[in-house]
Amino acid sequence: MYSAKKERYNYMKYNRFGNSGLKVSEVSLGLWHNFGTSDNFEKMQEMVFTAFDNGITMFDLANNYGPIPGSAETNFGKIIKDDLKSYRDEILISSKAGYPMWEGPYGDFGSRKYLISSLDQSLKRMGIDYVDIFYSHRMDKETPLEETMQALDMAVKSGKALYAGISNYDSETTNKASDILNDLKCPFIVNQVRYSMFDRHIEKDNLFETASKRGKGLIIFSPLEQGLLTDRYILGIPKDSRMTKSQFLPKSVLTKELKDKIISLNNIAKDRNQTLAEMALSWVLIKKEVSSVIIGASSKEQILDNLKINKVFTQLELKEIDKICLTV
Repeated sequence: MYSAKKERYNYMKYNRFGNSGLKVSEVSLGLWHNFGTSDNFEKMQEMVFTAFDNGITMFDLANNYGPIPGSAETNFGKIIKDDLKSYRDEILISSKAGYPMWEGPYGDFGSRKYLISSLDQSLKRMGIDYVDIFYSHRMDKETPLEETMQALDMAVKSGKALYAGISNYDSETTNKASDILNDLKCPFIVNQVRYSMFDRHIEKDNLFETASKRGKGLIIFSPLEQGLLTDRYILGIPKDSRMTKSQFLPKSVLTKELKDKIISLNNIAKDRNQTLAEMALSWVLIKKEVSSVIIGASSKEQILDNLKINKVFTQLELKEIDKICLTV
């Protein structure tokens, strides 16, 4: 039977989601990959235990995480039931709905029917009464924004979620969503978005300014560009890497130009006595609007490596990073 380390809260920094009262571990564990049907369950347990033992309190899921869709929630639910049940009040669990989940017109996008049905299914898979944050996973131009936001509000007011969140929403839609949820007096606290040294689209969209103005937190996914911002691909493509088995990271991405950038960034990291992954995570967290960064992992060792945060950068280092990453 698992027993958490008593000193687990000594290692981690905890930030508030915007102006809310909810604190989150600076590093969160995402279950997008490596928690599906074909993955080793004992390894999943080991990663979750390692995360919690080192102060990670946020576990990020979505209805379609797997594969197969739903299996990450099912597996995490087993871990909760068998090992984490007594710690439920010490952890944050999030889920999302918005991408394809089941056949027919009601298993995708942002309708009230899809979001509420999906949340009910997620709770059943995980065997819990509520999630701490329920997200609309993506914008939906065919569904009125009011309907999607009312569904989030219903999820909160029914007690099935404690807070509302949005994910992959641009600055303009975030402002509109915030207005609607404020009118509904719904605790909307966070936007989950993609951001990394290579992917700066939220800077161009002024999403940092919007989050600050609205008092919302940002939680970042893919800070390592699915492993590209690590030293894994410097010598080629490892047989067990995500690039060999994931449709989201094709081998064609690793061009000579990109590889040269990775090598240059890795040299900066070495000078900082960090791995490239550690530097990439640290870089994301220097933004004051970022409440937490979501890491994915395939082993407990990767989790431990990704906890070595050092947010102190010189201006020269920041300029060099920008020069490398922003050069076309």
